[in-house]
Amino acid sequence: MAKKSLIATLALSFLAAISAVAFAAPAINGAGATFPYPLYAKWTYDYNKQTQLKLNYQSIGSGGGIKQIKAGTVDFGASDAPLSAKELDEAGLMQFPMAIGGVVPVVNIDGVKSGRVKLTPSVLADIYLGKIKKWSDARITAINQGVKLPDERITPVYRADGSGTTWIFTNYLSKVSKDWSDKVGFGTAVKWPEGVGGKGNEGVATYVKRIKNTIGYVEYAFAVQNKLTTISMQGKDTAFVEPSMASFSTAAAGANWKNTPGFSVILTDTDAKGAWPIAGATFIIVHKKPANCENAKAVLDFFDWAYKNGAESAKALDYVPIPKQVYDIMENAWFKEIRCDGMPVSKK
Repeated sequence: MAKKSLIATLALSFLAAISAVAFAAPAINGAGATFPYPLYAKWTYDYNKQTQLKLNYQSIGSGGGIKQIKAGTVDFGASDAPLSAKELDEAGLMQFPMAIGGVVPVVNIDGVKSGRVKLTPSVLADIYLGKIKKWSDARITAINQGVKLPDERITPVYRADGSGTTWIFTNYLSKVSKDWSDKVGFGTAVKWPEGVGGKGNEGVATYVKRIKNTIGYVEYAFAVQNKLTTISMQGKDTAFVEPSMASFSTAAAGANWKNTPGFSVILTDTDAKGAWPIAGATFIIVHKKPANCENAKAVLDFFDWAYKNGAESAKALDYVPIPKQVYDIMENAWFKEIRCDGMPVSKK
C-alpha cells in the first residue's frame, strides 16, 4: 500500500481508536508537534488493539503542545523543539525523545527532481533573508552546473504557527549564518524577513506543491508522503548530503543523551561525516508530579510499549527509532523523576 494511503488509513483508525468503548482503559490526552502525528497514530492503533487504551492527540504544533502541558490541560505535550533544562525545572517537567528525523528544504521547480538542486548553508540562509531573490542568482547556479534553473523569483514558504520544525530549521540557520543569527535568531516562531506562511507541515507542503518556484521546509516524512522535491545540503565537511534515514541516523549517532541536562540534545550542524545537517529529535513532555496519577501511568506505559515495539512502524513511516541504549536511559529517568505521592509512577 502506498504510504500516503497508509497514512489516511491510520488516521481513520486513529479516530476510531479514540472513540472506543467507555469501559476501556483510561483516556489520555496529548497535543503538540505535527511531525510525529502519523507515527503516534500508528502506535495508538496497534496499542489500542491490545489494551483498549483511548488516546486523543491534537496535532497543533510544538508551540501549542508546550503551552498545553505547562497549563496542565493535557497528559503529555509533544515538541520537536527541546526545552532547556532550566525551563523544564521551572515548570516541573521532564522530556524524552520518541523518534528522530530531519527537516528538509523542498522546492517546486519545473523539470527538477529530488537531489538535483544543491544548496550551501549560506545560500539557504540568504534565500530566507531575502538577499537571494531568483533561482538564476550566480551563487545558486555556481553550485548547480548542468541543472536548468529558471530566471524566476523565489518564494520562501515558512511555518506560520509555533513549530518545533521551525525551531530546528532556524536553529540551523543561526549556526551557519551570523547575519541570520543577528537579524532573526531561532525559536518555535520568528519574524520572517521574506515569504509566505503555512500552518503545520501540511500547510507548507500544500503551498510548495501549488506555487511554482517556491522553497519550503518540512519534516522528511511529509516530504516523502507528499512526493515533494527535496534538495541536497552541504555538510560541514563540504560534501553534499541527501536527506535519508541513513543520514539522519548518522547525525544522531554521536548524541550524548546521558550527560545532556534535560536530555535537550540538538542535532543540527553536526560534525559527523555524511550526516544530514538539519536533523532533530521529537520529544514527549510530561509533569514530574502529575495531577492525574492513573493517566500518568497510562502515558508512560504507552510510550514504554512504543519504545519496545514501535521501531518497525517508525522505519516504515520514515522515522528513525530511538536506540535501546537511549530509551533505557529515559526509562531510568522516569523511575527517578516522575512521582505521585512520593512513589515512582513507572516500574523498572
